[in-house]
Amino acid sequence: MSMPFGYVPAEQQMRDKADYARKGIARGRSSVVLQYEHGILFVAHNASQALHKISEIYDRIGFAAVGRYNEFESLRLGGIRYADINGYTFDRGDVTARGLVNVYAQNLGMIFTDSIKPYEVEIVVAEVGDAPAQDQIYRLTFDGSVAHEHGMVAMGGQADAVASRLRERYREGLSLPEALRVGVAALTEPDGDPPPTSQIEVAVLDRNRPHRKFLRLVGAKLEALLAEGAAAGQAPEPAAEEPPAEAGKAEEGGGEDSPAAPPKTGPSTKPPATPPPSSPTGPPTGPEDDDIDTGSGDERL
Repeated sequence: MSMPFGYVPAEQQMRDKADYARKGIARGRSSVVLQYEHGILFVAHNASQALHKISEIYDRIGFAAVGRYNEFESLRLGGIRYADINGYTFDRGDVTARGLVNVYAQNLGMIFTDSIKPYEVEIVVAEVGDAPAQDQIYRLTFDGSVAHEHGMVAMGGQADAVASRLRERYREGLSLPEALRVGVAALTEPDGDPPPTSQIEVAVLDRNRPHRKFLRLVGAKLEALLAEGAAAGQAPEPAAEEPPAEAGKAEEGGGEDSPAAPPKTGPSTKPPATPPPSSPTGPPTGPEDDDIDTGSGDERL
């Protein structure tokens, strides 16, 4: 059986599409998503003042993306329409991150399989719950694969290096300034300067806010949180307390090793014996102190 001219095996097509999408995503700048004590924090390196990589989808649901802007923006708008229609038709509580992720996964998988060019995007859909154990963070790749992340996730750019720095610094129960400091440190190259405040896009899903949980952090509030996080990271650890000095055990009239006076057996006319001299060494004392792209060109963020 002769093969048609220009035939390419399906496996080779899938590999070529995956390599193409990965290279496109890697040309963007990284973003991180992590839990903190009162919700979920989004931090992205974004030099554009007009294009957002972080957005709100619904009351409790946030969206973050990296890659080609026009492609993930179409996914974001489709997610908003899905959430609005379902919330209006049924109930607002029926709109969940899991349902939205299923829709995104189907669309991305279909585009990757049927289209000549796959989407060069990677997205995170997060939902904040009433308690930290109910928070949901989902990561979707260009081929529709879904991963349920726990605690933190990094994507885009040098994602492996960023994720490694994030794991080194992250712990559960971080305050918002501490979590922001961890996120910015993960986006900072080793021995490099952190991105300027004007190039950091930050938002939170705060479980303590009424109704709509999404809040974008900008301007003076963001600068104050960054300063507070930096101060917390530079605070010195409390010094260990010195052990208290041991109380002297020698009593008046003799040291610890002084011989005891013979017991008296009866009355005597002799004058009392002179007590032996005290030990030349005093009582022991305590130890001494020891010394993104800008939105131009192909608009990859």
